Amino acid sequence: MGVIKIIEVLATSNKSFEDAARNAVKEAGKSVKNIKSIYIHEMNGKVENNEIVSYGVNAKISFEVGS
Repeated sequence: MGVIKIIEVLATSNKSFEDAARNAVKEAGKSVKNIKSIYIHEMNGKVENNEIVSYGVNAKISFEVGS
């Protein structure tokens, strides 16, 4: 078993919180390999004219290094 590291990623979407979480994993995957899990630490939204215009997540993403 290798070592598990955790990084914190902020991601947004104009569609949904779920899409923002997908974006977090997609962006993290550009620089790290062996992603094992995502934990949504915080969610937030931007509101304009009483409508949600942007969804955001603060995600903790774990990945394995070494073996």
